Order: sequence, then structure tokens, then C-alpha cells
Amino acid sequence: MGWLHEAGVVVIGAGVAGLASARHLRAQHVPVTLIEAGRRIGGRACTARFAGAVFDHGAAWLHDAERNPLVAMAEPGDTLASDDMRQERVTVAGTPATAAEVAAYGAAWDGLDAAVAPALGGPDTTLAAAMAPLRAGPHGAWAGLVALWEGAIIAAADAEVLGLQDWRRNRLGGRNLVPPEGVGTYVARKLGTEARLGVRATRVLWGGPGVVVETDAGTIRAGAAVVTVSTGVLASGALRFGPALPSDVAGAVAALPMGLLSKVAFAAAPGQWGVEADTVLVDREGCMSFQAWPQGRAQVIGYVGGRAAWGVAGDAGAAEALARGELGRMLGAEAARMTGA
Repeated sequence: MGWLHEAGVVVIGAGVAGLASARHLRAQHVPVTLIEAGRRIGGRACTARFAGAVFDHGAAWLHDAERNPLVAMAEPGDTLASDDMRQERVTVAGTPATAAEVAAYGAAWDGLDAAVAPALGGPDTTLAAAMAPLRAGPHGAWAGLVALWEGAIIAAADAEVLGLQDWRRNRLGGRNLVPPEGVGTYVARKLGTEARLGVRATRVLWGGPGVVVETDAGTIRAGAAVVTVSTGVLASGALRFGPALPSDVAGAVAALPMGLLSKVAFAAAPGQWGVEADTVLVDREGCMSFQAWPQGRAQVIGYVGGRAAWGVAGDAGAAEALARGELGRMLGAEAARMTGA
């Protein structure tokens, strides 16, 4: 107990932001102490093995590849596979969508920008409120599925609570790339740097000069601190500050709650139920989406976000039951009995 550093910077949190901060500072020859409460680096980038292949528990794509700094770090010999050419299999209450219904679904997507455009120039509202013209239009039956994608699945918050301007800023564009080794492995390989794992910061004293960081393994004194923990951790009070954070910073933390997007994965041999690899499964009346055999792996991965995810949070059995029910709706009872969740 009782480390003591008289200079340099302490970086709190070894997710992507913390790793990138430490890497940048060390490149400038600044002494850095990087601490992480968990037992690994990478934060929400975490690759494991499942059904004989890689599986990313968290981040699984490098979105917006043209602007993504992790893509820019790729070097000769690195493989980043395209994940843009995905098929979508759509059902309506369990029945395969007709050609006319598929066309209406596409038209709903095509009409999204025009529907929300008038609201973008006014006071901020929710994505759901801005989509009211789409729901009232000829393809309104599909507006809920568009909102599910843009809200709960992509933004991890339902369209009814997702701010329109937040949606606009977060909207995905460009190519989607996938490291075959897994995003977590790729991040660790590209950004991995010396870190003290299993060290939880409990308080940051920043009144100056310098800072003092109290941890459950001792005290660190440094010239400055870079705090990269999530707004969820900050809002929980698990990391305290003395003096307290300025009111505008504390207000920003309170106004930026964490969303929730959870995965439920099943092991299944590719090619069953007439579904090809890299097919996305959705039902107009459902609350989840699924990837069937991504990149040819023997996995079917379900995604549930927003209030549906919070409804099963912390209960693996309930999450599995929800996913099996949704799969059963889309593919039938046999698919719902898949093993290996």
C-alpha cells in the first residue's frame, strides 16, 4: 500500500479512451501511471471465444470507417473485413414479409430524413416525436421498426427518450469494418500499454498543486489526472472528487446517463432454417434483432436495447427466454430450442 508519484500524469480507466490517452502521453515522453479497476484492458471492447470462434461481448464493429481512428491505426498485414453487404430477413408477427411489405419497409427508411427534417431546426425533442409524420404517413406501420433500429438497437436508448440532436450526432455513416480477431483483441493489440490492473480509484483530490488519487491499493500523487471512466460510474458516486466537480460538469454527467444494449448468443451450425450467413433477422412487431452466422461463425447473436434490455438486466435466464421467444417468432419453434446461450 502507498505508492507515491511526484510527477507525471495518472490516467484512470483502461478502456479505449484511457488507453489512447496513456499511449499519446507516453509518445510525448510524459510519465504515466494507468490504473484500471478491472482485470483486463479494453473496457467495452472485450473479445472471448464462443462456439469455437471469436465473440465480442461489447463493441463488434468499427463503424464509420472513413473517420474511425481505430481504422486509421491499421497497418499492412492487419485484416479488416467489410460488413456492409448484409441481408435482412423481415417477418411480420412471425410471417415472412411479402414483397409489398418489404418495399414499404424500405420506403419508411427512405422517408425518415424528410420526416424529421422540420424538427431538426427547432427546439430539441425526442426522435420518436420527430418521427410523427412518418408514423402518420402511408408507410407508418413500419415506423416502429425504424425507430427500434435507430433508438434501442443502435443508440441503446428508445426513440421515446433519445434526443433528436443526440440521434443526429450519433447517426452512423460510412463503411462498417470487422477485425476477424475481434474488436477487443484488435484494441488491445493496437492500444495496449502498461497498466496496473485491479486498482480501483476511489477519490481524486484536485485542488492543486497537482492531484492526489486515492485507490484501494494506495495513493498516487501526480501533476495531473485524466479521468476516463464512464458517466455511469461518475453518476454513481463510486469515484468521488475533492473539491466536488463544478456544477456544469456534474450537470453534464447527470444529463448523460448510460444506455443499455445487451447480447444473447446461441451456438448453431450455419445454414439452418433457410437462412444464409451474415443475415440480419428482424420482426416488425418484435423488440430484438439477430445476426445469423456473422462472418460464417457458428453463432446466432441477438441484440436487445433500451427499456427491453433494462427489463432483463442482471437476469441471464430472463434475457435468454426473451431471445428464444423472439427467435421462435421469426424462425419457428425449432430455432427457439437452440442450445448454447
